[in-house]
Amino acid sequence: MAIEKNHSKVFWCSNCLNMSTRPRISFDERGWCNSCQWMEKKKTLDWDARKQELLETLDKHRSKTGGFDCVVPASGGKDGSYVSYQLKHKYGMHPLAVTVTPALSLELGNKNLRNYIDSGYNHIQITTDANALCALNRHGFIEMGFPYFGWLVAIQAAVVRLAVNLDIPLLFYGEDGEVEYGGSTESKNRAMYDIAYMKKIYLEGGHEKVLRSSGLSDSELYFFLFPTDEELKGKDLNITHWSYFEAWDPYRNYLVAKEHCGLEEAQDNNSGTFTNFSQNDQALYALHTYMMYLKFGFGRATQDAGIEVRRGAMTREQAVNLVRLYDGHYPEEFIQTYLTYYQMTQEEFDSVLDKWANKELFEKIEGRWTPIFTIE
Repeated sequence: MAIEKNHSKVFWCSNCLNMSTRPRISFDERGWCNSCQWMEKKKTLDWDARKQELLETLDKHRSKTGGFDCVVPASGGKDGSYVSYQLKHKYGMHPLAVTVTPALSLELGNKNLRNYIDSGYNHIQITTDANALCALNRHGFIEMGFPYFGWLVAIQAAVVRLAVNLDIPLLFYGEDGEVEYGGSTESKNRAMYDIAYMKKIYLEGGHEKVLRSSGLSDSELYFFLFPTDEELKGKDLNITHWSYFEAWDPYRNYLVAKEHCGLEEAQDNNSGTFTNFSQNDQALYALHTYMMYLKFGFGRATQDAGIEVRRGAMTREQAVNLVRLYDGHYPEEFIQTYLTYYQMTQEEFDSVLDKWANKELFEKIEGRWTPIFTIE
């Protein structure tokens, strides 16, 4: 039996720290979120059957000529590196790695991408129209609370467009974040999904209206628009998540990427969390997780701690302490970068934060939004 969310009183998963404000989350009678329920289910899932399904999928699309037979979005981080390593070295596929360049790339991310390519992968980097990307990111920040909205669209639409244009039939993303981290579970028993699902779940619907109202031309929007039905006619496009076929473990992915693909960690903890080995490619991620914190009450540390609890590497009590210490970090170190990029004054930037801060969860004290709740 699922327990509906009660927005008048926030609560946290009794097993991990997923918060009741998380979009599309639900809880069972124990107070376990759907992410923890999935963790439990994975222990008894018939992974052999799913591996057989994977083998059949790979054999169906395996290139007979040595050409590319699958596309893997990869930034040089742990997850894309792990998936492409498995496909190439365990299953003998010929993956084409694809990176969509973020707006404010970081030096460590650029280095990790180069290390990944140099470890032996064919690779294409898609760099969208910079002015269009900035316009869409700015709109996303102001009107939607998504600081890298344009890039979020492009990492789906541009990658799909490339696969279609090159007639590569199989597209592997990493994990199904909805199933793994707490959200819609409609795809947990379905290997493949389509562009409609991408639009509905990952882009939360309505993104095409935003693109069309931007005033940007079709050529400027090329990598932000999915292929049309006409362009897809006669194409064999299969989109899936690696996490459907194998129990997803971000820390394992990190170890494989570090050993085989040259992944390097940050010297210090990442902004707003206690970890240092993921999401090191762009400065806007710190603002994205801060906005998430203002809107919903949980930030990057809550997400990372939940993963550690669910994989058995941390107790819930330890996770609570870390979240209290790290969550909700105001990304002071990047503020001037953001102001320059968005062409905003500090006052304009702060007004956007004020617009999206959840007044039921926060109050403003001395210029900073402060939680009025205590994580339990």
